[in-house]
Amino acid sequence: MKRVLLLGAGLVTRPLVQYLLEQPDIEMTIATRTVSKAEKLLEGLSRGKALQLLVDDETALSRLVAEHDLSISLLPYTYHPLVAKLCIQHHKQMVTTSYVSEKMKALDGPAKEAGILILNETGLDPGIDHMSAMRVIHDVQNKGGQVVSFSSYCGGLPAPEDNTNPWGYKFSWSPRGVVMAGRNPGRFLRNGEVVEIPGPELFAHYETATVPGLGEFEGYTNRDCLGYIELYGLQGARNMFRGTLRYPGWCDTWKALSDIGYLDDTPRDDLGGMRFADLMRQLAGAGVDADPKRAAAGKLGLDEASEPMQRWEWLGLFSDEPLPEAQSVMDVLVARLDAQLTYAPGERDMIALHHAFEAEFPEHREKITSTLVDFGIPNGDSAMARTVSLPAAIATKLVLDGEIRLTGVHIPVLPELYNPILNELDRLGITCKECAERVK
Repeated sequence: MKRVLLLGAGLVTRPLVQYLLEQPDIEMTIATRTVSKAEKLLEGLSRGKALQLLVDDETALSRLVAEHDLSISLLPYTYHPLVAKLCIQHHKQMVTTSYVSEKMKALDGPAKEAGILILNETGLDPGIDHMSAMRVIHDVQNKGGQVVSFSSYCGGLPAPEDNTNPWGYKFSWSPRGVVMAGRNPGRFLRNGEVVEIPGPELFAHYETATVPGLGEFEGYTNRDCLGYIELYGLQGARNMFRGTLRYPGWCDTWKALSDIGYLDDTPRDDLGGMRFADLMRQLAGAGVDADPKRAAAGKLGLDEASEPMQRWEWLGLFSDEPLPEAQSVMDVLVARLDAQLTYAPGERDMIALHHAFEAEFPEHREKITSTLVDFGIPNGDSAMARTVSLPAAIATKLVLDGEIRLTGVHIPVLPELYNPILNELDRLGITCKECAERVK
């Protein structure tokens, strides 16, 4: 029997747990701070157990890692290097869905010496985005061509029929993660020139992105994507862009939130007893008797009837309701969004991932697309949970079965990684559809 340690029991974990415990030769321990969450994940499943773990208890964590054949870390990314070091110490395999940090990269040599694989970025974005892109890029290269332009957009959104609030968004993963991502700077390559977008200006730079079968969205840059030029083997490409998809109106609304100061996570001790209207007056630099909506609109140079102001009003940012318990202005926003932008029973979320390539061959050029659209199951698993956790679950099984024998720190950009994972995802109904056409 193969033993898997799952660290974390968050929103996206259920499909992973179900997939692995459906295998007849796998046992699982779910270790998390809140045992009740783990116990709920294991309802109706055998060969699984739940226990409490405070991840800062390194002695307990080390013992658990040593007792299992592979550890899946779905903890906050800052803990992954600690888990990886313990896996190296005990010669155990590891899988995560998070981006590779510099601390994690530094463990490549020690992991190889220990003879173990530390496989990162095996979720959706990052994860399926890498795998589906590399399948196309390698196919072009194997046919003697070269990809000269690459752009990619990904978004987790309400399904069109359940897009029922003015924000065009509902949470299928960490609300704080969504808000924090709104402060990231971006860097990409456009027509051979490097473009840099500072964090505060992230939402001021967006463009229309069309997804086949779904229509038009707003797309804005996602972090620094220049490193993917070398990673994907696209040296000489004129364009390299990775972006986030949202329904129209999102970027103007969030640019206004950033400008007014709602993305500030500086600790404050004066928020207790305040109302939303009080905070808005303060952020707008207005007096205690000022109309908060008018003050905010004036501060930002917006019309009171503008879409951002309407969305803020719907959310209650101008109301006399008391603020939630919070340590910062950002915490106030996270709590309010989490309370209001929720899925009702039976509603579906949607994942949209769309790549666009331009490829040059000796005698012709091609435009190629790869598109994944996946919908959540009403009253069941969300599309976000399926597309984030199933790649990690599949990779775990492949490693345990000895079908993946790599060592060191990796992400799934090699054929021996992405081909079996994508093939199994396809069997599970998560399919990237590719289309190519010749152009003059």
